Order: sequence, then C-alpha cells, then structure tokens
Amino acid sequence: MNGLITIQSEFRAKETIDRLAAIVESKGMTVFARIDHAANAEQVGLQLRPTELIIFGNPKAGTFLMQDIQTSGIDLPVKALAWEDENGKTWLTHNETGWITERHQLTSKSANIIKAIEDGMKIVSLAATKK
Repeated sequence: MNGLITIQSEFRAKETIDRLAAIVESKGMTVFARIDHAANAEQVGLQLRPTELIIFGNPKAGTFLMQDIQTSGIDLPVKALAWEDENGKTWLTHNETGWITERHQLTSKSANIIKAIEDGMKIVSLAATKK
C-alpha cells in the first residue's frame, strides 16, 4: 500500500504492541494512547481479528515538524498498527516517513528529524516483531 511499511511479527498482535510500547518508553518516548479495535468492535456486537493501534512519539521532534508545516500534526504523533490476517499471521504497519514529508510538503528544515523518525521506526519495529 502506498505510504505504508508493513513487516511480519513473530508475536500475536497484543504482544507486538506490548513489546513496542515497552521499547519506545525505554527510549524516552511517550505512549499517548493504545486502541484495541477488536475489543471496541466486540462492544458493539461485531467481530474483528486482533487489531491494535499504538500512538507514540517524542513531542520535541513532532513540534519541530509542526513548526515547519503545521498540518503535519494530523499525522503526529506516529502510529503503528498490529493486526492479524485471515491466516493468523501478525503484521505491524506504520506510515512511511517519506509519505508524511510529501503529504505535508515538509521543507529541508525537517530533513534531520524525518531521518531520525525513519531510523527510529526501523529500530523499534524490528525489536518489537522479532525474537
């Protein structure tokens, strides 16, 4: 899918998000919210395979991007979605930083922050999904 990065996780969706939350907090980032879409679906009598969203980041980095182009705030803080497909495989999906850059036409002032977010997402995503 355009603008998304998806990697397979060796863990179930909840455990993937639990691991991701622990990793980002250990690196000094803030977990702003967790949303269990499957539990919310169940509350209204619907079924959904395990699907959990985590919203996290570094307010300093995000603020810098919003100071460059304020509409980038619609895509901040960063999000990651752990979900299980129809075959029981778990995946972790997040926005590609290049997509955010293009979408908001971030300037060269944001290049270092975007690179840091991209590198950080690679590190935390792999750590959360691999044994």
